Amino acid sequence: MERLLVTGGAGFIGSNFVHHVIEHTDAHVTVLDKMTYAASGESLDGLGERVELVVGDICDAALVDRLVAEHDAVVHYAAESHNDNSLADPSPFVQTNLVGTFTILEAVRAHGTRLHHVSTDEVYGDLELDDPARFTESTPYNPSSPYSASKAGSDHLVRAWVRSFGIPATLSNCSNNYGPWQHVEKFIPRQITNVLSGTRPKLYGAGQNVRDWIHADDHSSAVRTILTKGEIGQTYLIGADGEKNNLEVIRAILRLLGRDEDDFDHVTDRAGHDLRYAIDSTRLRTELGWQPRFADFEAGLERTIDWYREHESWWRPAKESTEATYAAKGQ
Repeated sequence: MERLLVTGGAGFIGSNFVHHVIEHTDAHVTVLDKMTYAASGESLDGLGERVELVVGDICDAALVDRLVAEHDAVVHYAAESHNDNSLADPSPFVQTNLVGTFTILEAVRAHGTRLHHVSTDEVYGDLELDDPARFTESTPYNPSSPYSASKAGSDHLVRAWVRSFGIPATLSNCSNNYGPWQHVEKFIPRQITNVLSGTRPKLYGAGQNVRDWIHADDHSSAVRTILTKGEIGQTYLIGADGEKNNLEVIRAILRLLGRDEDDFDHVTDRAGHDLRYAIDSTRLRTELGWQPRFADFEAGLERTIDWYREHESWWRPAKESTEATYAAKGQ
């Protein structure tokens, strides 16, 4: 695949994928991104002539059709993805995640272009803290927020277009990502930048909510593996066995930054906060031979802390307004 179209490729997870493709392949990448607050042109700096940025909306059918026609494959990352924002205003999530995915699907159908659709484990709802089970490809959908519901809907659209129209598509559902270029509104970068700013990290409730963390570079390598080796019409779950509760994560950040592990504040919990996510990525590992590079969560976290320490000029402009928004909600 010599020419890839990556939607949302200037966002956190998408830009990490673009870096991964440039490092590991000879492909040319076109990034289609609306450049909302969560995107960053800086995340694509220095990648050279093999990367082209097109500023535009995935709901723009004429633009999407033209770009899809020019490429060998589409990797669809573009999405509204912040749970708290979806609770405050669900409408952008419905528009981008559902209408945008529909627009991509119609262009892919028209041109017979290979598609990989990137989704989230949040479509499955949550697990009890003491439940030994993990999400698998056959876990029933049970979304609990406007964000996860809109992503669940987009997954169903892709499967319907595969079955009804025969489009060549695969899907993946990934656990929580961390790594470079993630907006400071998200949990791990928020806590890292709080400490780097000389303030205390903020912990929702008692901090017992569990997430299955994966470094964004491991997510990228998994998506590239599925794109090249995956069976059309199939779904693959992506995870790195990184289950940690929020309290453990905050204490690890404090420890790695040389602070007392109890030097944090408890804040108001998020409405409808899912208890636990956990991914069983056996199928991806056994059928396609993928393995994570950052199996040691703390090693990946330390690299992430170093990145935010070295890129303060990137995250600092958004920090004050982000914290003001959280403070208004008692968080």
